[in-house]
Amino acid sequence: MGFASSPEIREPDEAPTGGPIGALLSAWRVGRCLTPVDLAEHAGVSTKDISRWETGQDWVDRRGVLAVLANTLRIDPTELTGQPYSPAGEQHAAVRAVAFHLRRHLAEPPRTPARTAESADDLAALLRTAVAAEEAGDERALALALPELIRAADHVVPQLPTPASDERTQELRVHAHVLAAGLLRRLGYRDLGWTILHRARPGAPATLAVLLEEVRLLIDLGSPEYALARAARAEHIAGGNAELSALTAFAHAMAGRREQAEQLLAAAVRRARSERDAAVLAVARAAAAVEYGAPDEAAEYARAAAARTALRPVERAQVLLISAGAAARVGDTARAVTDLVEAEAIAPLRVRLDPFARELLSALASRADTPAVADAVHPIAERAGLAPPSRQTRRMT
Repeated sequence: MGFASSPEIREPDEAPTGGPIGALLSAWRVGRCLTPVDLAEHAGVSTKDISRWETGQDWVDRRGVLAVLANTLRIDPTELTGQPYSPAGEQHAAVRAVAFHLRRHLAEPPRTPARTAESADDLAALLRTAVAAEEAGDERALALALPELIRAADHVVPQLPTPASDERTQELRVHAHVLAAGLLRRLGYRDLGWTILHRARPGAPATLAVLLEEVRLLIDLGSPEYALARAARAEHIAGGNAELSALTAFAHAMAGRREQAEQLLAAAVRRARSERDAAVLAVARAAAAVEYGAPDEAAEYARAAAARTALRPVERAQVLLISAGAAARVGDTARAVTDLVEAEAIAPLRVRLDPFARELLSALASRADTPAVADAVHPIAERAGLAPPSRQTRRMT
């Protein structure tokens, strides 16, 4: 990646935190002693794109673009999204605290949880609470449940499997650790998430659940090719799994291979075995269309996905965010705001902590050209801890 001849490579002096990706991009570009032309050439984008992102005239809504920019600057994508964000409110602080509790648990010798889980049934009960929070998109409830759940999993099922630990309890332990890794990934603590994930069942072959979370981690790290390699391993375990097909297609879309992604999704839809599979794949088609840079298609697929009865609340919030982003792209601000508000009502912290939802929120807030739009968007921006938008409004682009 070619800027070895740059006169100096340094960290940005004062990189803004938690704001739009464009502001962080500008800070890191200057820190790397690159001109907009340099960055555009190395990243394979236009100088106009760089300028529009950095000045807030446009916003980043594609993981593939984020990955290319981060890779060019030789930084983790979280450096451009600002994750983990500074806590904005007590609920966000409670979610952030899960990282501290899990790090402390890793460093401490094994001990009995405060409310001891003596059996697999006890562990299963704790797990059900965490799963319900996960499916609802309730990050706070999930964060509050996870420390005890992980301690209980380690108590009921030792870290190193023994002949006495049956398959069911092992599966419960793995599921608990995958849930923890997923939340840590979303918060931006990906190193800790990876560590938690790989202590679920050390020394044993990776399960499908672990491999799927690995794929998600690698996608978030901006490494679609590594994600596809992990997905290929998972294919040997559970070929035809709808979620695996969805993630594989998204990784292809992220890497710029639209044809492969569409073919894979079309084949997966044909062999869908349940309404649940169909719902997962419908969401995947909408998400992939965003990566293609096709807002009209994304909106169409999002509408189709929203009609699926098997959608979980957190997936409905995701579909609404896709619809909101697509509407914003084509200039339908009213629809974008309506969908964004509804998504936040379903899964407040999941929306406020998602980097691309925050990008859209910043874009809408800075372009609020009517009191109705401002009244709807600005309170969400404030709850997300985003800086108040400039008084100068811009038209949606």
